[in-house]
Amino acid sequence: MPRTKKTAAEPFEEKIIKSEYSELMQKSYIDYAMSVIVARALPDIRDGLKPVQRRTLYDMRELGLYHDRPYRKSARIVGDTMGKYHPHGDSSIYDSLVVMAQDFKKTLPLVDGHGNFGTIEGDSAAAMRYTEARLRRITEDALLADLDKDVVDFLPNFDETEKEPEVLPSRIPNFLINGSEGIAVGMATSTPTHNPAEVIDAEIAYLDDPDISLKDLMKKLPGPDFPTGGIIVNQEDLPGIYETGTGKIRIRGKVEVEKGKAGHINLVITEIPYTMVGSGIGRFLTDVAALGESRLTNDIVDITNLSSKDGIRIVIELKKDADVERFKALLYKKTKLEDTFGVNMLAIHKGRPETMGLKEILKANVEFAFEVNRRKYETLLAKEVARREIQEGLIKAVNVIDLIIEILRGSRDRKMAKDCLVEGKTDGIKFKTREASVMAHQLRFTERQADAILDMRLYKLIGLELDALIKEHEETVANIYRYEDILEQRSSMQQVIRKELTDFKKAYKTERKTQLTQADSNIVIADPTIVEEDVVFLADRFGYAKTIDLAAYERNKAAVDAENRFHFIVKNTGRVCLFTDRGQLYIIKVQDLPLLKPKDKGVPVDNVSHFDSSKENVIYITSQSELNLYRMLFVTASSMVKLVDGGEFDITRLSAQATKLEEGDTLIAVCGIIDQQDIVLRTKGGFFLKFPVEDIPMQKKIALGARGMKLSKDDYVEEVYVISNLGQNVIQYHDKEIDLNHLRSASRGGKGSKH
Repeated sequence: MPRTKKTAAEPFEEKIIKSEYSELMQKSYIDYAMSVIVARALPDIRDGLKPVQRRTLYDMRELGLYHDRPYRKSARIVGDTMGKYHPHGDSSIYDSLVVMAQDFKKTLPLVDGHGNFGTIEGDSAAAMRYTEARLRRITEDALLADLDKDVVDFLPNFDETEKEPEVLPSRIPNFLINGSEGIAVGMATSTPTHNPAEVIDAEIAYLDDPDISLKDLMKKLPGPDFPTGGIIVNQEDLPGIYETGTGKIRIRGKVEVEKGKAGHINLVITEIPYTMVGSGIGRFLTDVAALGESRLTNDIVDITNLSSKDGIRIVIELKKDADVERFKALLYKKTKLEDTFGVNMLAIHKGRPETMGLKEILKANVEFAFEVNRRKYETLLAKEVARREIQEGLIKAVNVIDLIIEILRGSRDRKMAKDCLVEGKTDGIKFKTREASVMAHQLRFTERQADAILDMRLYKLIGLELDALIKEHEETVANIYRYEDILEQRSSMQQVIRKELTDFKKAYKTERKTQLTQADSNIVIADPTIVEEDVVFLADRFGYAKTIDLAAYERNKAAVDAENRFHFIVKNTGRVCLFTDRGQLYIIKVQDLPLLKPKDKGVPVDNVSHFDSSKENVIYITSQSELNLYRMLFVTASSMVKLVDGGEFDITRLSAQATKLEEGDTLIAVCGIIDQQDIVLRTKGGFFLKFPVEDIPMQKKIALGARGMKLSKDDYVEEVYVISNLGQNVIQYHDKEIDLNHLRSASRGGKGSKH
């Protein structure tokens, strides 16, 4: 039966795929995260490069931008890289190109930039259409050499029209030398730069003895070496950092003292912390000026930034009688002249992100060096074996050249001649004598030898050319023997790698710039020239603190009190105590707080104390000088209460345990008791218990306290009210007013009444 022609398109059958939304989102996010981690943000441990850096350098090689060739416009490099290998926008490519050309960010810059590539003071590079670039020699020798020898795998690019290397065949531990910084999803890498000669010495030491101790390795590589110099002042922490791959490095700028005009003293900063590179210098100058404005010092006369392309030179002119050491300590304490470099040596190792210590990094680089050299010498050996085969064939051919010429003249085509040379087939070939035919029948050249003979030019028959061919054959045989020895004997391969590293050390050795020392944290001593006076401490509900002038406070008292959670008068030379819900006490020096106007924001409490707002909450702040007047009341969520003599908190340390807590308990209230008569505890469930303050025992700060009230299951103390019989104590609770003075007074430890 014939099919009828349809006039309308047949409807498609619907197929509904059911999927759990959370699982789909989870898979998509993991795919995205791994893409960012592996293909964007983190360097590979083998060449120390992120994908964008690797692709940019490889593209420059493909463009022929070698160190002895003319520069090419950066826009040309960026466009070619984006079109072939890195389709993620031109800004990321140009930014990586700029950073690889900046000698104040990289110990060994990999790109030779021509034009404005930015400054150490934070000036950005010129647009890519103005700047030019080419490779540096170190990049060609250490990262891009031997790519034609099958030393690394090549992968298809994003649209499978080109091939790009999975990793560059780095001959040096670039990950350590140039360091790396990057933020991925849920992880970040931050690796300091190191001195090339020291890194190579450490790798040679590991190459010679894989069981070498970290202590012995650090004799070769004692610590980071930043391009900006500076002084690392926590040298004792470096072994732990190199053991785990994580830690914090405290680095200071270098300060020199010079004689100034009119007897003044000049403090000259000639080196800065690596973390200050960029806009940090401008912030530093602002912070120094703020020291005088906030009256932390009266010694500053003038500040001048004389930095240039020749180096850093920031001059701070001080008064004649200035205490230089105290002022230097003040700079380290209050500005970024001493800063922390967070170390997290995270890189892609064997396809996954891994935080690695020094030995693990060197091991990965040594293993990669063996792999690269194995593939290199396998390729070279294969070429030399093929060359030997051709050379032996040509030498043999020269000895029977008359016969070969007769074969060529008697053959109808190339195939007939080749078959005769390879298999001895003489059918169809015209020979002058039967003897020649018999000899031709005995020829057994290889395919490769036959092609070489057929392609051979007549000048090869000259005697001198034959001698050169024999000499070349002897060299080829020697190379084959050498390559086989390198591939078969680990010690021979080790010597090759060792020589390469030694040659690089000689060629690119630089003097160490960063000093290593161990110094105590500087504590700023109160300036005797500062007149002691009253100021008002303010802390808002967001955790920002400051001090303001007492007169300014009096003029704006109502507004200031309303905007701030804590406010009280304190001496400008005094200290402030913070109590947290974790039972901890933190001390803030009033001099560490800025003296601002009432409307100014202040600084986070975290910045001027050991308090960490991500882990605990401030529940009470008071002046340390006032504590001796009080009995301090402590109340926890599980209703543990106690009184502590305020003098116990008159400590010199910057942090201490304020009270002992049971596991899972939190401190909900701390306050000073002078003439208060009663305390009221209110629970989450709405129970109120009022009892005399005198029922609460006096205990030491390390005590747990006594039971304040009996709690129902899952109930806890939520609020504490300390009242005086003389005051008005009315609160709002569940849209109704409760006069605490009218509550029935009971005994400590009772259940209370429901409201």
